[in-house]
Amino acid sequence: MIPQTNEPIAYVMKRYPRLTETFILNEIRAMERLGARLHIFSLLPPEPAPHHPMVSEVLAPIHSPPPAGLAKWAALGRAHGAMLTASPLRYAAALLRAMLWSLLSPTPLTVWKQFGRGGYVAITCRSAGIRHIHAHFANAPAAVARFASVMTGIPFSFTAHAKDLYLTPRRVIQRRARAATFVATCTGYNARYLRELLGADAGKVHLVYHGIDMAQFGSRQPPRPSAQVRPKLVLSVGRLVAKKGHDDLIAACALLRNKGREFRCMIVGAGPLRGCLAAQISALGLTGIVTLEGAMTHAELIALYGHADLFALAPRIADDGDRDGIPNVIAEAMATGVAVVSTAVSGIPELVLHERTGLLVQSNDPEALAAGMERLLANPQQAASLAAAARERLEENFDLWSTTRRLFSLIHCDACGENPRARSAHADYAAGAAAGRP
Repeated sequence: MIPQTNEPIAYVMKRYPRLTETFILNEIRAMERLGARLHIFSLLPPEPAPHHPMVSEVLAPIHSPPPAGLAKWAALGRAHGAMLTASPLRYAAALLRAMLWSLLSPTPLTVWKQFGRGGYVAITCRSAGIRHIHAHFANAPAAVARFASVMTGIPFSFTAHAKDLYLTPRRVIQRRARAATFVATCTGYNARYLRELLGADAGKVHLVYHGIDMAQFGSRQPPRPSAQVRPKLVLSVGRLVAKKGHDDLIAACALLRNKGREFRCMIVGAGPLRGCLAAQISALGLTGIVTLEGAMTHAELIALYGHADLFALAPRIADDGDRDGIPNVIAEAMATGVAVVSTAVSGIPELVLHERTGLLVQSNDPEALAAGMERLLANPQQAASLAAAARERLEENFDLWSTTRRLFSLIHCDACGENPRARSAHADYAAGAAAGRP
């Protein structure tokens, strides 16, 4: 059942729109179609074009402080002055927290930066009548949401993903999660980590997978009759960063080439390791076989999925602890009917069930990755069988409308004061409004 509410909800993100965060864009779009009234807060200026075409379908107003200079400081100063006047006791409580946390933090300026942004979000939420604040990512957005919540009394929650969860100190995650009315996360792997951290408050943690809008994805395109002898296309998509394991994929491609396998591998994505990966491709003599395609819009990527024979991604846990959750691109490939080979890292085995919906290999093992890729390239019937089972799993557990309804219900419970933790906050908020405070 779809919850019905006219209560406006704030979504806080580091940057919106962002080309690499299609899963959040899909969620926002679905939230609105389910009846949510959203206000989007982008802590940084939006990325320059190109943007996903779906951005134009989102109705929510976007609030973002000026990027820099006197305009930024003037906007933040006005916001904090207004919050101090509107709710001096709550503002003082937030200020005291900022002072304490800055003393405990190895990066005190970061705490004050989030406090500054929190004032901007807080006064805008009060003016817009926001009833719940939800942040995407457990780092800066969740910190800003908490400061805004303390200043206003509006309950907040956040979704924890991957890097934000594992590179934020455990004590900080505990502190934010215990203050939130609930915490959503996108993998069972993350949920277990959070529940262990929270102990008695483990019931606050809710598993909400990133959903896929299956209607956006058609079937893989069969080759044209004149192109039957074309090399098989291996597709990989992900930012060019260490945790994606693109260097292992390139090494696996060299092993396949050395065995005489004819194929092409396209790696879609941008990032700081582009130069290193290009040098590796050249050193291994893979120029023209493995190509770095750069970033693409979602529409371009969907079209490319339709021509792939295999999707391969080799995530790993990076040296600093950074890791993926369940890369959305794996689900998108599956939705298109492309067989998947990936690594058994983090939440990936929750979607890629070995020998059932795809093949899994150990991370940091190019030989095992090459063997899995060769197996499915040489056995198109097995690849098709795995792909069909993968699409069924998506429909059962990763459908966008089902996952978004679950998150919407959690937020709706807080926005309408049905959550006992949120009820007292709403009573205080209502009392302030009745007294004429903004």
